[in-house]
Amino acid sequence: MSISGTIKAIQKIMRKDVGVDGDAQRLGQLVWMLFLKVVDAREMEAETLALFEGEVFKSPIPEELRWRNWAANSEGITGDALKKFIDDVLFEKLKTLAENNDDPRAFLVSSVFQEANNYMKSGTLLRQVINKIEAELDFTKSKELHAFGDIYEQLLRDLQSAGNAGEFYTPRAVTKFMTEIIAPKLEESVFDPACGTGGFLTSTIEFKRKHFVKVPADEKILQQSIFGIEKKPLPHLLCTTNLILHGIDVPTQIRHDNTLAHPLISWGVDKRVDVILTNPPFGGIEEDGIENNFPAKFQTRETADLFMVLLIQLLKANGRAAVVLPDGFMFGEGIKTAIKEELMEKCNLHTIVRLPKSVFAPYTTISTNILFFTKGKKTEHVWFYEHQLPQGIKAYNKTKPIQLKEFDSLKAWWGNEADGFTSRVENEQAWKVSKQEILDRNYNLDIKNPHQAEEEVKDPEESLAQYADLQAEISKIRNQLKTILDEALSQ
Repeated sequence: MSISGTIKAIQKIMRKDVGVDGDAQRLGQLVWMLFLKVVDAREMEAETLALFEGEVFKSPIPEELRWRNWAANSEGITGDALKKFIDDVLFEKLKTLAENNDDPRAFLVSSVFQEANNYMKSGTLLRQVINKIEAELDFTKSKELHAFGDIYEQLLRDLQSAGNAGEFYTPRAVTKFMTEIIAPKLEESVFDPACGTGGFLTSTIEFKRKHFVKVPADEKILQQSIFGIEKKPLPHLLCTTNLILHGIDVPTQIRHDNTLAHPLISWGVDKRVDVILTNPPFGGIEEDGIENNFPAKFQTRETADLFMVLLIQLLKANGRAAVVLPDGFMFGEGIKTAIKEELMEKCNLHTIVRLPKSVFAPYTTISTNILFFTKGKKTEHVWFYEHQLPQGIKAYNKTKPIQLKEFDSLKAWWGNEADGFTSRVENEQAWKVSKQEILDRNYNLDIKNPHQAEEEVKDPEESLAQYADLQAEISKIRNQLKTILDEALSQ
């Protein structure tokens, strides 16, 4: 059975359980089980490696709570006994695992289970779900990355139907493209302040491993350079699991927190980072009081706007960022204007990539852009690049998502920031706009491609008047025809 089929089969079992209400709870139920199975798979690898090196691996998880000892046996504990064990023993002990235990892995497991819940009421159905996971989801090292990639793609599709996937999902092609363009060095700190399921962080891990990691010391530097914060429990758990599968065995640097809930001034010099890669939630509204963490001229409850203010603060001098933002930020006025002015005064906003409307389909159809900027130098001009749909495709969708290879022409055009992108030339997809022109537009960055013919958009009043004139003309012709016919019939 395919990964997608397995997940659907598991959720079909869960739908029989009276304790699980809706997609979000089914997903939460599934993810903590996946987490424990993934942790157990990694610990098996660690045990094998320790044995090879003549050492002993000790898990911070008590023996009776390890996945292999209570879940892996398909004919093991079930029914009421299984339900009681999970509720009264497994959850209670894992939640307090970090007490009197300084092993960072204990802290990781404990933090995950602080927010996890066992919604299922039937121990028999629980056993069916566990057996399905154990039999059909293989997280051995050769398969786990691909398998989990497929799993969380399926989870995200289900989350979308639950109404909240768009807050933390970015297509893989987009995360990889942004990472390749920013090209973080091995020792550079990389931060995603709204990391969701970890797409930008795993892209960074893969990029650094491919280009820089040659010896174990390099891997240690890599593991200490990745940071993320996620507000919501479910995507945080998915992110943690995802990073474990990408070789970050103890991803304690992925915090479950609201990045915006801290005063802007609290993000001091010691917390600045070299690189930010992120797709902050847009369309969201923060709870009352969050805006008071920001200076008066930037006070708003709109999530994406607050994140933009924070990102400017978080970057070190010469730090680089790539950020996905909706069209609303581009043409928005008021506080958005103040933020764009701040951005262009403190950073070099050198490139804006305008993406097709359907890039994030089916999760959202909002038009989006990728802003690339470097802190420490004022913006003098902005390059725009319009990423176009491949020939023959009218829109991206679930079966035809955006592909990384589609960015090849953009990457070839990109050039080098160190020389001020002197190799760049205007073409049908690229154009350059001066800072003065942007000032004249009151920082409206919604600048259309001047090389593409636009459809004429007429004033609604004018269109209605033309429609009325046409209707009058049609009525006149109809009356003339009626007169001719009446005369012909009367002869």
